[in-house]
Amino acid sequence: MSKITKVVLTGGPCAGKTTALAKVVEHFSNLGYQVYTVPEVPTMFAVGGVDYLTKNQSLFYQAEKATLQMQLEIEERFASIAAESEKPVLLVCDRGTMDISVYLTPETWQAITQEVDIPIDKLRDSRYDAVLHLVTAADGAAEFYTTSNNEARTEGVELACTLDKKLRGAWTGHPHLRVISNSENFENKIRRVLREISKVLGIPEPIENERKFMVELVGEIPNAIETDIVQTYLMSEPGTVVRLRKRMMNGKYVYLQTTTKTVSENERIETERNISYNQYMSMMALADPTRQSIHKIRKSFIWEGQYYELDQFIDPNPGFSVLEMDSEQGEEPKFPPFIKVIKDVTGNTKYYNINLAVKTLYN
Repeated sequence: MSKITKVVLTGGPCAGKTTALAKVVEHFSNLGYQVYTVPEVPTMFAVGGVDYLTKNQSLFYQAEKATLQMQLEIEERFASIAAESEKPVLLVCDRGTMDISVYLTPETWQAITQEVDIPIDKLRDSRYDAVLHLVTAADGAAEFYTTSNNEARTEGVELACTLDKKLRGAWTGHPHLRVISNSENFENKIRRVLREISKVLGIPEPIENERKFMVELVGEIPNAIETDIVQTYLMSEPGTVVRLRKRMMNGKYVYLQTTTKTVSENERIETERNISYNQYMSMMALADPTRQSIHKIRKSFIWEGQYYELDQFIDPNPGFSVLEMDSEQGEEPKFPPFIKVIKDVTGNTKYYNINLAVKTLYN
């Protein structure tokens, strides 16, 4: 039976999913993978005549329930076909189960999932190996926003941004959710998609051009998604870093193991997997005794089309804050007014988490 890696491409309207899907198929097929793409069910239904905007609430409920049932069924049928492939399989879903929820009230979504008999956390956290959220062009690249390339799309710029934020919220909690924002050109956005999928597959990828800044938060962050993280490094071989993460959001914990191996000056292999609470506790016995666990609050947000993560440390170095962003060559950050930059610490190993765990930071 083939190894199947299942990835969701999601995001707000006009985010570039269609182009990204085509590039993913071409790129990973050339690397020897059998790539299958699961079509977007709501668009398929809408083109077929289903009116999701109907005022008939009974019809609306049945349409949304059927959408979830079809999403589950079509994914299973693709997976059964993929299992017979002689190649490793990449199964890419054009939207996933949690996308359906953003068009419903929490009560209606709860009723549908109960009737279909599948828990919401299972739909979100363990059904897919990764979720890649492409930010709508309406947020940060509004000049490229259009509804002309999808007859089922009717959203204006403001509604597109609202839907985009709801979608991010719906998937928040998945252990491998990655938000891919609008860079200075669309090609950079596509490269980030390929890079993130390479990471999930555990194949060599270019080392990210990650920017880091020591900062101070001087105001409220609008629409930030907050996560409580405890990060522990394990004893490992030279050239390999193994870390455990315990992430808590909305009172629920997710446990992750990440292994990063540097294979050359410009490439590394990073793999990330969900682990159970019992596995987490067992692996904690291998914690590196020279390092302490890092406890931090992460606030994720988008500002002017760019995605940022603000880490506020609780222990060690309480009060210390680092702002991170991924960038392509020549892309400059657009700092929001609620962030005061103290200094650029990009490439300064003193500020790497693995080093912050071994000593108190001195400015």
